[in-house]
Amino acid sequence: MYSHSGSEGGPIGLIEGSNPNGGLIVRGLISIKVEALRLMVACLKWFLTPALLMTLAAASSAQPRPVTGPKIKLCGYQLAWSDEFDDMSIGNWRLDGKRWTAHTPWAGDFGDARFTDPGEQSAFSIRDGHLEITARRGTDGKWTSGLIAAADQTGAGTGLTEGYFETRMRMTAGSGTWPAFWLFSLTPRSDKRPKIELDALEYYGHDPSSYYASWKVHSPADKKHERGELERIPIIPGAMAARYNTVGVLVTRTRISYLFNRVVVWTAPRPAELDVPLFPLVNLALGSGYSIRNTPDPSVLSIDYVRLYAPSAKRGGGSCIPDRG
Repeated sequence: MYSHSGSEGGPIGLIEGSNPNGGLIVRGLISIKVEALRLMVACLKWFLTPALLMTLAAASSAQPRPVTGPKIKLCGYQLAWSDEFDDMSIGNWRLDGKRWTAHTPWAGDFGDARFTDPGEQSAFSIRDGHLEITARRGTDGKWTSGLIAAADQTGAGTGLTEGYFETRMRMTAGSGTWPAFWLFSLTPRSDKRPKIELDALEYYGHDPSSYYASWKVHSPADKKHERGELERIPIIPGAMAARYNTVGVLVTRTRISYLFNRVVVWTAPRPAELDVPLFPLVNLALGSGYSIRNTPDPSVLSIDYVRLYAPSAKRGGGSCIPDRG
């Protein structure tokens, strides 16, 4: 969220609007139908808080229907990397032989809960082949939670420039939660080139009928070149808590496709700046401008796996990716 934490903080979060010099453009599923309200939002969008702006937009829109359709077959790919969470392999700030670190490589933790290091009192635990990230409120009234990133600040890590990224997860119901599955450019922290962020899922617990997908080009050296899109994805109300769901991103040479339970829910052109591998992150943050006063304590994000599939090097090679949605 470049939004709440400054540069390179976390998932894009609830920012919308358009800007001739860059910025996010909300498309499709959120359409303002009351002209007066549309004009008001257009005039005030740079001054409203992200939460209030999204509330105004949602209130003036027709209730969207969940996106449905046939599941696609992902063939011609081979498994390049995975964590099945049969054991815990999380480092602090450096990988040092681990599969994950517990913080973003740019040291930009975000949200209303502190991300913990791994250890006995951490937010992380393994249960029946699932990684559980648990948000808790301490005796001091402050919240802790967790994030995992398959990279560190040196540029070490695991990623793909092209392929399919997927996780399977389930989230505790309740307001104030902010889980996400997202991808980011795999480069050293010192690299000043533009960075790509693809948010496969940002879910806000107060609204169990949707989540958000997005892409953005981050350009700290020249903000005028920053741009991106944000899309609201309707789902069956309560689906994130009722069952495990697969969330995926398919990155090809020309397009990015966002999938929910193997159904394509949105596509976007591949940004020209996407010229380095992307690594995955998963987190359970809190807040994003919404109250955490009534957030369930504890709240748990359960992750079955994270898998990366690369295109087969041989024409017609590889296999079809099994569907566990």
